[in-house]
Amino acid sequence: AFGAGAKVIKTFAYTLTAEDVKEIERIKPDILLLCGGIDGGNSEVITANAHTLAKTHGDFPVVIAGNRNAQDACAAAFIGSSHAVHTAPNVMPEMNRLNIEPVAEVIRSIFLDRIILAKGLNKANAMLDGILMPTPSAVLEALTLLSRGTKKTKGLGDLIAVDLGGATTDIYSIAKGYPVNPTTVLRGLPEPMVKRTVEGDLGMRYNAEGILDAFGSEALASLCGLPVDTMLAIVRAFCENPALLPANEQEKQVDKALAAAAVSIALSRHAGTLEQVYTPVGPVYQQTGKDLTQVKRLLVTGGALVYAKAPDEIIKQALSLPDMMCLVPRETQVTVDKRYILSAMGLLAQRESETAMKIMLDIFGREEEDAAVK
Repeated sequence: AFGAGAKVIKTFAYTLTAEDVKEIERIKPDILLLCGGIDGGNSEVITANAHTLAKTHGDFPVVIAGNRNAQDACAAAFIGSSHAVHTAPNVMPEMNRLNIEPVAEVIRSIFLDRIILAKGLNKANAMLDGILMPTPSAVLEALTLLSRGTKKTKGLGDLIAVDLGGATTDIYSIAKGYPVNPTTVLRGLPEPMVKRTVEGDLGMRYNAEGILDAFGSEALASLCGLPVDTMLAIVRAFCENPALLPANEQEKQVDKALAAAAVSIALSRHAGTLEQVYTPVGPVYQQTGKDLTQVKRLLVTGGALVYAKAPDEIIKQALSLPDMMCLVPRETQVTVDKRYILSAMGLLAQRESETAMKIMLDIFGREEEDAAVK
C-alpha cells in the first residue's frame, strides 16, 4: 500500500455491510486501513465503519487515515476492542490531492514491529542499531535517492526498476508520469511520483502458471516458439520444482518467454493507459495512471534477469508486447543490478545518503559491461 511494503488484498467502499464484515474476518488481514472523507467533509460513514470494525473478531491493527474531523471519534470507537489503533494524517485531505507518505510510514512501522517480534528479530535490531527495514522499502529508498540525488549530487532523473523473482514481480517507478501530449486529459487522481506495485500472481517458478494464465497459453507458446503441449509440460515442471534451472534449449526458450511475459504484464499493470473519447469538440484522449513512455532508464534485478544471457533482449521484447494505448516505456537503457546492491544502498542511505549515491552512480552511472546494457 502506497509503496510501504504492504499488499492490498481487498478494498471496501461506503458503509460496511454484514457480508463485508464476514469477508474481513475470513481474510484475517495483517493490517486494516480505514480512510474516507476529505478534511471537513463527510464524517458519518468513516465513523460508522469504525464502530462496525471495532466489533470484528481478530487482533489486526487498524490504521485510521481519513477525515481529520472524524479521527478522534473513530479512535474512540476502538476503546476496549481487540484491535490496536494507529492514526495518520488523511490520505486525501483535499479533493484530488493525495498525502500518502505519513500513512506509508505508519504501515512500515507496524510491519516491522509485528514481523520483528514474530520472528525474534528484535535482538538483531538492537545489535544493528535500528537499521532493519523491509527489503522492498530499502530498494524503493535506494531508487528514490538514485533518481532525485542529494543536495550535492545530481540524480539520474526519472527511472523504472523491475524485480523479477520466483514468486512475484515488483515494479518501481520514480516519475511524475503526467500527460506528454497537451491534448491529453488526466482522468482520476494523479498518482504518486514514487510508486511500487507487486504482482503476486507473476513469478518465474512458484507462480509460473500465473504468468501462463495472464498471458495465455497460445501467446506464450508463440513467444517461445514451441508447441503448446511442450511449453505447458515445461511450465508445469518449473512449478513442481522451483529450484529447477533450464537444462536444454527448449527449457531456456520457455524461461526467457516467461520472463518477457511477466515483465510485460507487470509493467502494463503498473503504467497508465490512454483512451480515446468523443466530445462535442471532437475526439480527445483521456489518461488514467502514469505516462512512463518517456522514461529512458530501466534498472533490472532478480535472478531471472540478472543471470540472463541477454537481459536487454528480454526487456525489449517485454516492452514490445503491450498495446500502444498502454503507457509503458518506449525506448530505454537497461541497467542490470548484477551485484544486488539496491537494498543495501537503501539501508546505507538512511545514514550516509551521499556515500550511497556515489556508490550507485559509480555502478549504475557507467556504461561498462557489468553496469549497463543498451
